[in-house]
Amino acid sequence: MNDFHRKVEDASARVSKTVADAADRLEKEIPEFIKYLNDEVVPAVRTHSTKALRVASQKLTEFADYMDNVDRSRK
Repeated sequence: MNDFHRKVEDASARVSKTVADAADRLEKEIPEFIKYLNDEVVPAVRTHSTKALRVASQKLTEFADYMDNVDRSRK
């Protein structure tokens, strides 16, 4: 029974060390990841979003013109 408890304690210690190492690494890398998001991802999303809005605006204008022309041709 002592052997079983020792194995459980050893496994628990290994898991605790692995989790602690992962947490330490995350604490070091999270600021770099946030900087990457702010410097690279956010500007790219904004650029693509504004382009998409401009295209959507143009298509809506074209659709409104089309609807006006259809209404005129029915009268």
